[in-house]
Amino acid sequence: MALEARLFDAGLDSVERLDALTRLAAGAPRPASQGARPVVRGDVNSHIHSTYSFSPYTPAAAAWRAWQAGLATAGLMDHDAILGAGEFIRAGELLGLPVTVGTEVRASFARTPLATRRINNPDQKGIGYITFHGVPHTRIEALDRWLRPIRRARDERNRAMIQRLNQVTVSVSQELALDYESDVLPLSMQAKGGEVTERHLLYALSLRMIALGDPLVFVETLGLPLADSARARLADAANPHRAYDLLGVLKSDLVERFYVDADEVECPPIAEVVAFAAAHEIIAAYPYLGDVGISVTGDKRTQTFEDPWLDELFEVLDALGFGAITYMPSRNTRAQLERLRARALAFGLFEISGEDINQPRQPFVCEAMRDPWFAHLMQAAWALIGHEQAATRETGAGFFSTAARQAFPDLETRIAHYAELGGFR
Repeated sequence: MALEARLFDAGLDSVERLDALTRLAAGAPRPASQGARPVVRGDVNSHIHSTYSFSPYTPAAAAWRAWQAGLATAGLMDHDAILGAGEFIRAGELLGLPVTVGTEVRASFARTPLATRRINNPDQKGIGYITFHGVPHTRIEALDRWLRPIRRARDERNRAMIQRLNQVTVSVSQELALDYESDVLPLSMQAKGGEVTERHLLYALSLRMIALGDPLVFVETLGLPLADSARARLADAANPHRAYDLLGVLKSDLVERFYVDADEVECPPIAEVVAFAAAHEIIAAYPYLGDVGISVTGDKRTQTFEDPWLDELFEVLDALGFGAITYMPSRNTRAQLERLRARALAFGLFEISGEDINQPRQPFVCEAMRDPWFAHLMQAAWALIGHEQAATRETGAGFFSTAARQAFPDLETRIAHYAELGGFR
């Protein structure tokens, strides 16, 4: 098997993938189409998913693709999982690529004024996504223990959802029925501490539709809306990303037909989530979604989220003790982000960013972030690295520690200090 293919093989263990990466990094012959690494321009991305949640990239492959894209820094961000972190950290070391690690969880806002709002989660009101950034390496094991009951609860819900999904699809064809154990779990890294998400269910369905023939027939029979560009991609049997393109179509409009609400085991109360992060020197950030027009990941319909009640959101975040907010420059309009940044500055929130990478068509470089207006996000990525390194070396040395707040009460100065610690020049 070619070295790069081994890098992407989730069936191998991390030692084997890292061995392949070691040989690649040492200058082993590479395909001519791969080329040399692009010039590093300062691009950063702190929100790259791996096969430990849903992605075509193992942690080593994610670091490799980030390196190939010319990123100056890269960040791992898996749903309810952190055990890909060791492989990602080592891959970064082999490539000379500074990295940071984290996880993305969901929390219940039931005991807040946002209890009935559709927050930043298209599927369930009162539930919000929260990102954990800069996890100290000494806290990875504790974080995994905290995530285990979340994964177990999600697994139970997945099994209920696959039954409901089958009820929807068998009306089209009995052959579309899926078995959770044999069709879904093999697509995941659950056995190694990974999470199984709704995307796994729909990816399994995508593969089944393609195996049975023309997936367009199933999409149309299910009555799912289909843009001309998506139709052309699904009609192309030679399209290497056909299953992922089909997944995007299904994710956008089919989930509501089989979705089962998550409970507070799977989505702990937001106050508990924030408290856990603080106790372990993890930077918890609220991911701003904003009203969606065109979805950057191709799997979200046009919907309204936080924009109509943005002031209330920031008041709740402040009351909960949030210190950071994260957003994606390619996802929102300049007007949305100008309004968001004004509030972040007013509340003294650390602004960070990353492009949500979970399918092969997405570029690792966010061209929008090259706008000088977003220069602070480049520096913030290095500050995350500085925080992660400092908090790993010494307890109580992280970005939001008492010592850091006392030494650098001004947020901008503190960001500059931790960015310098991380290697920013």
